[in-house]
Amino acid sequence: MSGYVDRHRVSNYEPTSLRSLAQLVTPAPLFSLGTILLLLTLLIGLGLSFIPWQQSVVGKGKVMVLSPMQRPQNIEAQIPGRLVRWNIREGQQVQKGAVVAELADLDAKFLDSNQLARLAQQQRVLVAKRTAAQSRIGSIAAQVTALEGSRGLAIPAARQKAAQSVDRERAFRQSLEAAEANLTTASLNVERLRELHSKGLRSTRDLEVAENDFVKARTESDRAGAALDAARREVSVGRFDQDKVVFDTAAGLASARASLASARETLATIESDILKLDVDIENLRSRTEQRIVRAPSDGVVVRLLKVGSGETVKAGDVLAVVAPATTDRAVEIYLSDNDAPLVAEGRPVRLQFAGWPAVQFVGWPSVAVGTFAGRVAVIDAVDDGTSRYRVIVVPDEQAQRTEQPWPGPQYLRPGTEATGWIMLDTVSLGFELWRQFNAFPPTLQAEPVKLKAKKE
Repeated sequence: MSGYVDRHRVSNYEPTSLRSLAQLVTPAPLFSLGTILLLLTLLIGLGLSFIPWQQSVVGKGKVMVLSPMQRPQNIEAQIPGRLVRWNIREGQQVQKGAVVAELADLDAKFLDSNQLARLAQQQRVLVAKRTAAQSRIGSIAAQVTALEGSRGLAIPAARQKAAQSVDRERAFRQSLEAAEANLTTASLNVERLRELHSKGLRSTRDLEVAENDFVKARTESDRAGAALDAARREVSVGRFDQDKVVFDTAAGLASARASLASARETLATIESDILKLDVDIENLRSRTEQRIVRAPSDGVVVRLLKVGSGETVKAGDVLAVVAPATTDRAVEIYLSDNDAPLVAEGRPVRLQFAGWPAVQFVGWPSVAVGTFAGRVAVIDAVDDGTSRYRVIVVPDEQAQRTEQPWPGPQYLRPGTEATGWIMLDTVSLGFELWRQFNAFPPTLQAEPVKLKAKKE
């Protein structure tokens, strides 16, 4: 107020120029305000230069089961049939192999209740026929062996017999030669005695004796010639007999071998019939087992899709859905094609689950409340058809040693919605604002932490 009075007094006593100059004096409050604004501007500049900011990309998705063998499974009817009864209800805990439902077969080939017993009886008959065929094969094989031994003896015997006929032929030829020599001698003796008898030098008796010897010699010669002819015929017959033995034994042996081959063919046919029957029996047993629908794994029955007994089902129809009891959980979130190239396996992720209150500070994940730690495990190589890429996030085991672990399976169930912030590099707050104003992509400098493979 004193300053105002002074200026008023000056305006009354000083010239007009001095009064204007006095009005240009900066008031003290405005000077203090300007100083504060300047310091605040400097502090903001320093803050923008040194305050760290965690870059991130955000995506939405849901909770899933990572192992394909632990995901919800459909219990399907393996055969067409009629639903007889349910052995479970929705929400019930079931063990692997527990009977879920029973079906009655509708295929006309499997309606006979005694079909398995009849097939077993046919199998016993075929086994008996196989035993008889094997015995027959053994007998024929022994017969073939005997015929081979007999043939080995008969052919040398026929060969020896033919050789004997040749020897007899040789002996009869020699006998004929001796008889012809005697005949020649007797003929010369008769001629000489006739000449001597005509001269009166020999008696008639001597001539008669010589003529008698000549007749005997001629008779012996004729007999030897006939015997030689007979021996020659025996040689031919012996050769024919030898050939006959060879062919007869070969024919008998071939017939026995043909019988053996036929018996073996019969045995092969019987064994083929037995194998076909075995297949039919196993198929029937499997078909009978398929009438009983069993749980594929331990878990909880989520829903029954075929209600009421007596309903007809086809092969492949879903009867029920079972959610296996597992703690192998993950989160699948989807990123746009602009953000997907920025993400690599091993990147840290902050997750917020539906139903769990959370406050997420994007640039400062360390002060976030209600979020859970995770790491990128898989990035799909192709999009889902809408230019989005799926990223699978698993629990960060290293971070969970100091942070709160993921909620239990009774709270965090497959299908629960989730939001994930994938952490990128740390930059200054000023750089991040400059990047946002210019619509530049985040920077990528730090190498992501590789996930260690789980030991099975």
